[in-house]
Amino acid sequence: MSNSSTILVINCGSSSLKFSIIHPQTEETLLSGLAECLGLTEAKISWKYQGEKYHHALAPKATHTDALHFVTTMILSQHPELKAHIHAIGHRVTHGGEKYSQPTRLNEQVIADLATLFELAPLHNPANVMGIRAAQQAFPHLAENNVAVFDTGFHATLPAHAYLYPLPMRFYEEYGVRRYGFHGISHYYIATKTAEYLGKPRSALNMISCHLGNGASITAIKNGESIDTSMGFTPCEGLVMGTRCGDIDPALLIYLKQKLNLTTEQTSDLINKQSGLLGLSEQSSDFRYITENYEKDEKCRLALEVYIHRLVKYIGAYAMLLDNQLDAIVFTGGIGENSELVRRLVLEKLTILGFELDQERNLNARFGNSGKITTDKAHHSAYVIPTNEELVIAKYTAELVGSK
Repeated sequence: MSNSSTILVINCGSSSLKFSIIHPQTEETLLSGLAECLGLTEAKISWKYQGEKYHHALAPKATHTDALHFVTTMILSQHPELKAHIHAIGHRVTHGGEKYSQPTRLNEQVIADLATLFELAPLHNPANVMGIRAAQQAFPHLAENNVAVFDTGFHATLPAHAYLYPLPMRFYEEYGVRRYGFHGISHYYIATKTAEYLGKPRSALNMISCHLGNGASITAIKNGESIDTSMGFTPCEGLVMGTRCGDIDPALLIYLKQKLNLTTEQTSDLINKQSGLLGLSEQSSDFRYITENYEKDEKCRLALEVYIHRLVKYIGAYAMLLDNQLDAIVFTGGIGENSELVRRLVLEKLTILGFELDQERNLNARFGNSGKITTDKAHHSAYVIPTNEELVIAKYTAELVGSK
């Protein structure tokens, strides 16, 4: 691969699409952007090139395909020099099932396999495959250089006692029913950066990584490997999220299905698209709205309190799994990186574990700034580290394509 070759990274989330052009060797990001609120009336796209920021309103309820079409036909057409040097395309794929955990070249068989996993990640895998198809159409000459990097990959180290559900074993053996975990690309990046911060090898790192965004998960990392994580068979398990419910009594779904005469599709829609912060506040899944109205709207206050309560419970439980060897808690993701309120409310409830918040540091650690947010005398440390899933995807893609 020549020195001028770059990687186009496409990261399709449940309601967003991140895109970047990255030089994997220098780690320089040449172009980056975000399409957000996809599927909603206020869909929009923004991007940054050579220090300049641009914004554009997309059509109401624009899809991931619409956003990618804008990237390829409007943005890249204005910068042919960027398009000419794209050597490969890396895709974040949420669910790889048991078959896929390592970065994989995409062909029709792999894409067909990913389609079989739609029901396991209904908000994500369809969007991921949509991005793959759009990229193939936009860059037909790179058809063999599309690579999938799996969000489940980092959690392949989960021990059996962490990934097995207490259900009849035949469900695991015949259908692969188990906990897979997600946001693995982010948790891997954060573990690597935290080890650098602490000046120790990742293989000796014991930490708790909190990826908090529209989707949210928390991971216990021991000796540099994932040993437990909050998301499970699907990305719906675990913490309270923007529209996903997280942990609930499974029998409750049976009750609601019968009580409301819900179809399977309606039940899935309920727990994936109508719950979480949106369900509790009855107004919005946007965390910015929840925090802005936290002190003046009772339902927003309750929504945030439930959110914090669940997060603190997971942190406490995962701290116990690390045998009193906890090096740090790290906050990342859109909420974890930017909400000083969430970090403050969480750490104020963790004083029993030896955390002591430095509010001045906490206020400074926002909008791309990273650093320690606890006092120097605290027994345990907490950090804010912006995640960079796109860089991980670019590096894996370059490594795989370059090894052809």
